Amino acid sequence: MAEEPILLLQMQRMGDLILSFPLALWLSRLFPGRPVHIVAEDAFFRPLLPVSPHVAYISWRDAAAGGLSGRRYRLIVNLSIREEAARLAGELAAEERLGPVRGPDGVLRILGGWQLYRAGLVNQGRHNRFHWADLNALDIVPADMLRRTSFDPPRAPRNDGERIVGLFVGASEPGKRPAAAFSAALARGLVDRGLMPVLLGGPADLPVAEAVRKASGLALANLTGKLSLTELAEYGRRLSLLITPDTGPMHLAAWTGLPTLNLSVGHVNPWDTGPYQPGHLALRSSASCARGCWTCRRAGCPCRSAMAPGPVAALAALLLKGPRERLSRVRLPGLDLFETARTAEGLYALRRLGPERAPGAADLVGEFWRHFFLWRIDGRLAWDPVAVAWGALAAAFPRLAESAGRSLPRLGRTVAEITHGRAAPPDAAPPFWRPLASFLEMEGRNRDADAAWVRGSLELLELLAGLCG
Repeated sequence: MAEEPILLLQMQRMGDLILSFPLALWLSRLFPGRPVHIVAEDAFFRPLLPVSPHVAYISWRDAAAGGLSGRRYRLIVNLSIREEAARLAGELAAEERLGPVRGPDGVLRILGGWQLYRAGLVNQGRHNRFHWADLNALDIVPADMLRRTSFDPPRAPRNDGERIVGLFVGASEPGKRPAAAFSAALARGLVDRGLMPVLLGGPADLPVAEAVRKASGLALANLTGKLSLTELAEYGRRLSLLITPDTGPMHLAAWTGLPTLNLSVGHVNPWDTGPYQPGHLALRSSASCARGCWTCRRAGCPCRSAMAPGPVAALAALLLKGPRERLSRVRLPGLDLFETARTAEGLYALRRLGPERAPGAADLVGEFWRHFFLWRIDGRLAWDPVAVAWGALAAAFPRLAESAGRSLPRLGRTVAEITHGRAAPPDAAPPFWRPLASFLEMEGRNRDADAAWVRGSLELLELLAGLCG
């Protein structure tokens, strides 16, 4: 009898599909001999076949037409937010399910603590420290497998005299990319430093690329709209570096080993969706509002205006013409430069580059919530790292810790609202506690605020009150 396969539902954009590749590899090791199937959009998976893990793809069109009916699966993991994906996950026969599932009773449940955590990040991702690719996996892949996993570092820049730098000018939304004037000035800065910029993008990015070319005043090579994804991956072998906003091609570059500098602008967060493999770079505004927003609410989009083309061109030249260790001395006022790395648990991390400095409040708050949710959701990890992270925060920023402690009782009101079936928007909770308020709101709704959830939530508040003591 054939082994029941594993089924992933990933009907989001190309970048999301690429970020599910690590999960596909882990599942093939976790369930040896079982085939892994992925339901995805044809337009995204077909061009990625040459670089994809060894899985069987099924088009959403065929799946929607009943192509999966009559088969039983060992595991279904729904990584999509689409309603039709939740219904499909509930209709198919499976031993185990994770992610959003619309059951026979018509009720939507999100199965898996980490899938629930991710759903709670909407508009509340300011202090998130877990990458999407890890969140895909944490509910099912054992911790020791994550720790043992290593990825190849980005390949060394070509040493044949050419220093070709790809400038990807597009993004899924205009707010997620630099303006054309920025890219034009960046291209001039690269040329001034002996580098050869090439404009890249998809067919929809042709007007942006043309605006960049005209504004630059240079005879720039322009391959925008001329390369398929397969050809882009192959052309990437000629590049020394790709400078790109948060896009699907950015994830393709990182997956294939092309050194990547992510210009993280707009309503994206490099902790959520930066280049996943270790050794790539991400540049982000140090403005407070730039930490995990989902929509920009400030005039002028400070995270874009903070990024000047001259320093970015200088950074690219330094990266390609000198040892990487020199990046530790780079000063970029108004910007934070990170290198993608791994934590002791084997999870994604961003390591700040530049002159050494003490961790800021945002760093310590993020670290506290990272340890807290590892303890809270995993269920097997010790409380001690949470207490240590709180102690570091309280020692460095006592007024912040004292304020958080005083506001904790207000979080209790959030639990009471959920218990009585009333709306409890996380924004109503004190700012420090909003990550937990959002998680509890999702969890309470998911469990119909049953007695065990109420009891566990109150015990959690009591534990936190003792910590804030």
